[in-house]
Amino acid sequence: MNPRADHGEESYVGLGRLKDRVALITGGDSGIGRAVAIAYAREGADVLVSYLTEEENDAADTCAWIEKAGRRAIPLAGDIQDEAHCNRMIDRAFAEFGRLDILVNNAAFQRTHEKLEEFSTDELERTFRTNVFAMFWLCRAALPRMKPGSAIINTSSIQAFDPSPTLLAYAATKGAIVNFTKGFRSWP
Repeated sequence: MNPRADHGEESYVGLGRLKDRVALITGGDSGIGRAVAIAYAREGADVLVSYLTEEENDAADTCAWIEKAGRRAIPLAGDIQDEAHCNRMIDRAFAEFGRLDILVNNAAFQRTHEKLEEFSTDELERTFRTNVFAMFWLCRAALPRMKPGSAIINTSSIQAFDPSPTLLAYAATKGAIVNFTKGFRSWP
C-alpha cells in the first residue's frame, strides 16, 4: 500500500486493559486484524493470529510486533472456509493457554464486479464460507468453552446497511453478520 497502512506499530500505547487475556483474531495478518492484534498485545493479551498460508510473511510481521510487546504470538495458518480448521483453532487456543477470552471474527473475502453475471457460484460460496460460515463455526466451537466476561466480536461493514452493487456478495455477507450477531448476543 502507498501510503503504508498505520496499524499502530509506532503510535499505539497500551495500558494493560487486557492483561493476561487470550485473543484469537481471524485475518490477523493485515489490515484491521493486524491493528487489533498489536493493540491487544500492547494491552497485555497473548494473541493467536489466523491467516491464509499465502500470507505467511505478513503474519510473521504481525507476530513479531506481538512478541515485541512482550506477549506470546501463536500463528495459525489455514483456510477458515474449512470447518475442521476452525475447530482446530479453538482447540489450539485452549491447548496453548487453557482459555480463550476474546474471539475476533475479522477475516473476510471480497471481490468487485461490474455485472451481476460476473458473480460466479463458486465465488458466492467462497464469500459466504469465509465471511459467514467460519464465523458461525468459530462461535459454535468457542462459546461453550468461554468463561463469563469473555467477548466475541464479529466485524461487519457499512456494506451491511448501504450495499454497493459491485460488492453484492460481500455486502450480503455483512448483512448476514449483523443479523447473526443481533440474534447471537441474546443466546442463553
